[in-house]
Amino acid sequence: MADWSAQQYLKFEDERTRPARDLLAQIPLLDARKVVDIGCGPGNSTELLVNRWPDASVIGVDTSADMLRQARERLPAQTFIEANIAHWVAPAGSDVLFANAVFQWVPDHIKQLKRLVGALPDGGVLAVQMPDNLDEPSHILMREVAYLEPWRAQLSKAAELRDSLPKPGAYYDALQPLCSRVEIWHTVYNHALADAAAIVEWVKGTGLRPFVDPLEPPERKAYIAEYTARIAASYLPQADGKVLLKFPRIFIVAVK
Repeated sequence: MADWSAQQYLKFEDERTRPARDLLAQIPLLDARKVVDIGCGPGNSTELLVNRWPDASVIGVDTSADMLRQARERLPAQTFIEANIAHWVAPAGSDVLFANAVFQWVPDHIKQLKRLVGALPDGGVLAVQMPDNLDEPSHILMREVAYLEPWRAQLSKAAELRDSLPKPGAYYDALQPLCSRVEIWHTVYNHALADAAAIVEWVKGTGLRPFVDPLEPPERKAYIAEYTARIAASYLPQADGKVLLKFPRIFIVAVK
C-alpha cells in the first residue's frame, strides 16, 4: 500500500482517540519509566501517554513516514522511530507497551503479542486495542464491491489482507501463562457522523486503503462511488439526519 495519510486519519481525531483513552484508563500502573506507543500514528495516542506519565521516557514507533512527521511536529520533545513491529525489539525495562489499532494489520499477531509480553519486566503491561469490525457493513461492502467488475482482477486479494480477529479465548490462552493478569473486553462504539459520505471519509484513512490504493484515479472514483451508494443504503439517517457508524473493538490489558 501507499504510505498512510496523517491528514486523512486526523479528520476524525476525537473519535479515533476515544478507544486509546479507554484503553489507557485500564492500565493499572501509577508510575512508569519507559513507555512505548506501538503504531503511534500521528502522535494523538502518544500525547495521552505523555500526559499520563509526564516523567517517563515515551517513544513512538510506526512504519509510516507521514504519520511520524506529524507526530514529531505534534510532540517535538519525544522520540519517534520508524520500524516494523514484526522485527522491532522493545527497549529493555519497558514498563508499558501500548498498541492502539495496529496489530490487526500484523500477520500472526498473537505470536508477536507473546513475544512482547515475554520481554516485559515483572509488573510490566502490554495494552492493545484492535478494530473488530470486518463483519460490519462498512467492511463487508468494501469486499462486495471489490469482487465486482471491473475491479475484481485488481482487488480480489485486497479482501484477504486482514483476517478476522481470533476469539477472546485465543488471546487469553496465549497470554495467560506469561502473565499475572489478563483482561479482555469488547466495546461497541456508535459514532454519530454527518452522513454516509462521512463514513467513507473515515474508512479512506484506514480500512479502505487496500482497496483504493491499487487503482488508477478513474477506477478509484468509480469504486468509491459504488461503495458510497451501498453505504448510504446500509446506514440510514437518524432523526437529526446523522448516521451511526457502529464500530466494535477488542481490548486487551496483560500484566506480566
